[in-house]
Parts: sequence; structure tokens; C-alpha cells
Amino acid sequence: MTTSVPETTGAPAPQPSRSGVAAWGALLLGLAVVVGALAAVFWSGVVELPSYSIQNDGHAVISETELTQVVAMDVWYAITGILVGAGLGLVAWRWFKSLGWPVTLFAVGSALVAGIVCWQLGELIGPRDFAARLAAAEAGDLVPMSLQLHSVSALAIWAFAAVTPVLLISSLGRDEEDPPRRQRTGVPAGASTVDDRGVLTEEET
Repeated sequence: MTTSVPETTGAPAPQPSRSGVAAWGALLLGLAVVVGALAAVFWSGVVELPSYSIQNDGHAVISETELTQVVAMDVWYAITGILVGAGLGLVAWRWFKSLGWPVTLFAVGSALVAGIVCWQLGELIGPRDFAARLAAAEAGDLVPMSLQLHSVSALAIWAFAAVTPVLLISSLGRDEEDPPRRQRTGVPAGASTVDDRGVLTEEET
């Protein structure tokens, strides 16, 4: 004897409304701005700015050791982007995973916003007007360079860091839309079971 029953497994999850997505998107944007500002404070504080030394004849010189700190500005910016981007990617996945592939847009967009805020605000926090400070310096003074991002391509690291956890979780995690597997072992004789087509059947003795 067989009886058809409605299939309930594998039903698509309800999609959030546009107003709800917009509200959460605005919240993610605000979070990206705040996190980017905090990242700017961290970036400006962790970088040791290279300094020019003013000689007695008025010339400004910089050592090779100090020149390595110029590269360190971009390196620390990239490291900050990896940490912040990965965090924003996880937040975007948790908030917008029900949307499907658009979650990557939220992850990348929030990371880029945070990266731009960190870049611009970090340069404002650090010492500015390097040329003016260098011209006003006297012999024996050390004039630190301004905090700058020399390689704009480092901003892409923020985006890659944000999309990485989204891709990993979506590819390695279990798809919530997949129906759970039915246990086939240990079914007593005469018990009723539901097959993969949603049909109720009775086991014969």
C-alpha cells in the first residue's frame, strides 16, 4: 500500500525583502566605515616613518635602512587589509548568505569602503606637508616623511581577503537547501518510510 504525501524537504528558504536587504546593507556600510577608521589609527601607529636627516650644508639625506620603511608603509596597509577584509567577509556571509551569489558583492564592497577610509584617514592622521617641513628644517633635524600609500593596487588585497572566506564557506560548507539523507539501516519490518520522491511506503515482513 502506498500513499502520497507532500514533499517538504528541499524547499527554498524565504528570501528577505528589499527593504530588509537595504537596511542590513546600510548597516554593513556603516560598519565598514567605522572599521576602516579604526584600521587607519592602527596603520598610522604601527608604521615607523622614515626620516630625512638635515646636514650642515642644508642637504637632506636618508639611509638605506630608512628607505626600507617606505616599503613597510604598503606592507602594513596590506596586512591590515587582510585582517579587516576577512572579518568583513565573514560578517557579510552571515548577514546575506540567503541571497546567494550577491553576498560576494556585499563582502567586496564593504572591504573596499573600509580600505579607502583607512587609506585617506591614515594619511590625514600621519604628518603632512612633507615638503614644507623639509624646507623649514635646520641642520641636525630629522624630518619624517608623510604616511602615504605608494601602491594603490594594495587596495585589491582588501577585496580578495573579504571574498576568500565567502568562497571557502560556500564551497566547503553544507548546502542548506539539500534534503537530509534518510537512514536506510535499522528499519524494523512493517515500518513506514518515505522514499526520495516523498512517497510513503510500508516495509513488508
